[in-house]
Amino acid sequence: MLKLFAKLTDVKWIADLMSEFKLNFIDGDRWQWLVDGLLNTLLITLFATLIGIAIGICIAVVRSTYDKNEESLKKRGGAGYVILKIANSVCNVYLTVIRGTPVVVQLLIWYFIIMASSTNGVLVAIIAFGINSGAYVAEIFRGGIMSIDNGQFEAGRSLGFNYLQTMIYIIAPQMIKAVLPTLCNEFIVLLKETSIAGYVGIMDLTKAGDLIRGRTFSAFMPLIAVAVIYLVIVMIFTYLVRLLERRLRRSEH
Repeated sequence: MLKLFAKLTDVKWIADLMSEFKLNFIDGDRWQWLVDGLLNTLLITLFATLIGIAIGICIAVVRSTYDKNEESLKKRGGAGYVILKIANSVCNVYLTVIRGTPVVVQLLIWYFIIMASSTNGVLVAIIAFGINSGAYVAEIFRGGIMSIDNGQFEAGRSLGFNYLQTMIYIIAPQMIKAVLPTLCNEFIVLLKETSIAGYVGIMDLTKAGDLIRGRTFSAFMPLIAVAVIYLVIVMIFTYLVRLLERRLRRSEH
């Protein structure tokens, strides 16, 4: 009798679960919302990362050049030193403002103030997250450049390279190899940060789950599904980063 009751209970539990699944994802093709939200999340993350890398490289070069050559440039003086000092100050202001304010506030400012006339929320999110990511990527790159021994710069000069050529052909390859795992981790962090895009009505993965919850009045299934999707994506990228780190370690021997 107890065994029969247990079987009936199990069947009812499974039936309730399937009913919840059908209500949240099958009825009204609501699963499509998750797919569209996931695509927007990946799109925002990818292009924001590219913008962040572009900004990060420029700022890292300016700041590391100023830090490494401040004394010699100060002695020589001239317009070059003044321009570099101004550029370095601008970069410092950018880093202070972006890293000192919450990313959600930056997103709201971009959406409701700077690009209030835009109807493309995904584009606004890409720009907002890209500019935010650029501040952190810049420090990653700058740390990588500063970790390169000064002898590498001197070796480039001895080969007849100017400062820019030395950075491109000698310093950059070593720096990229050193910071690549950290840069990949920044991509993972950015992927999770995009979950706040729903604050401005963008249909990202988190917003899709919340919309399903609002329609079905069932929070468990859609929100757990969103969490699982994020977890799977992060686990995949984390695994790829570990493979990359192992390969880089092997190439050093």
